[in-house]
Amino acid sequence: MKIVILGGDAAGMSAAMQIVRNSEGNEIVVFEKGEITSYGQCGLPYVVSGDVKSTDDLIAREPQTFRDKYGIDVRTSHEVTTVDCDHKVVYGIDHKTSQEVEESYDRLLIATGASPIIPPWEGRQLEGIFSLKTIPDVQAIMEDLNHSIEKVTIIGGGYIGLEMAESLVTLGKKVRIIDRGAQLAKIFDEDMADLIHEEAERHGVELNLGESVEEFRGDHRVESIVTDKGEYETDFVLAATGVNPNTSFLEGTGISKGVQDSISVNAFMETSIMDIYAAGDCAAQYHRLKQKLDYVPLGTHANKQGQVAGLNMVNKRKAFQGVVGTSILKFFDLTLGRTGLSEKEAASEYIPYDTISIKSTHAAGYYSKEDPMTLKLIYNKESRELLGTQIIGQAGTDKRVDVIATALYHHMTIDELADLDLAYAPPYNSVWDPIQQAARRA
Repeated sequence: MKIVILGGDAAGMSAAMQIVRNSEGNEIVVFEKGEITSYGQCGLPYVVSGDVKSTDDLIAREPQTFRDKYGIDVRTSHEVTTVDCDHKVVYGIDHKTSQEVEESYDRLLIATGASPIIPPWEGRQLEGIFSLKTIPDVQAIMEDLNHSIEKVTIIGGGYIGLEMAESLVTLGKKVRIIDRGAQLAKIFDEDMADLIHEEAERHGVELNLGESVEEFRGDHRVESIVTDKGEYETDFVLAATGVNPNTSFLEGTGISKGVQDSISVNAFMETSIMDIYAAGDCAAQYHRLKQKLDYVPLGTHANKQGQVAGLNMVNKRKAFQGVVGTSILKFFDLTLGRTGLSEKEAASEYIPYDTISIKSTHAAGYYSKEDPMTLKLIYNKESRELLGTQIIGQAGTDKRVDVIATALYHHMTIDELADLDLAYAPPYNSVWDPIQQAARRA
């Protein structure tokens, strides 16, 4: 078969490698809009802070490696703009030569990822306004930060906004976060977000919540940012207002799209059109708790979906088992972890829920009191089935989020948590783990 893949990052190249490893005699052509393939986008904020020395450290495989070692025809600077599903042909442009290109396929994988949302703010064309999604983005940001940048404004308090706030404070910048919502990190409930606000303020980050950006002002470079509540001087702006899937080029193809214009897929990553698959940040993910397609664009999901798509494209039947909404991030001295449903999500799904929150420590209380942890469990108050957790602490937050994620995958009840045989020694835990302490109180 001739297999064409649109997108050369996590999902696309995971699929390509599965095709190479699990079949023979197929021709694989990859169209990548940029110059770089297969790199860790989640590491970009840590290049800014210096925790990762170079963007080169984020690249898993160069395009030439895929060509020479695996026989994959990777074409960088190639953007596909049209898909003819009836005749099985893709059309696009080679940005290096400005020439139009076309390629036929037997099977097609759409793995075009997502792009940052940039609202139509007045003055958004001024110098000094950036978004962060790619290696060229971070290179441009770092070059700009070499200038006399002191006051930095971040628009948006999600993953990228929080991670970049820490990175920029580390560089000695004065950081302000503006968010139109009432809290940072909307994936957490309000009571847990209060802890995030306290940590931000403790590190000198100014918070302007419940404010909407209206315009940027300056001659050639941004000098101030205007909201519906005031005007603030700034030398640098990072727009971190979320992403949208790159699917607009599919209009008129008949390929079904759903939540936030992501491509609807079944468990085998098949779209509504035969022989066309989709995976990664341009595609939807099945949420095991909501029992429907959702849009949760994360690198873990992209790699798994890409692997599943690649196998199915060469008739190695495998189903994507879905997600439970697990994520984690570092924010200064805290680790912010969550999995499953928040209270807001449970309410929106009309699930009768209850919660239990406790304050505990990572280690045994007599061993160390310097590692506080706030833990919240959400569960179905009728069936007692576990619905989710939110944990904010320091050491040990990650392992407990992963325990709950595993429990959610297997539809455990909150009462069954207390029966788990979890590791115990005073430097790592109490006799009753914090998640079990909470479960017992529930």
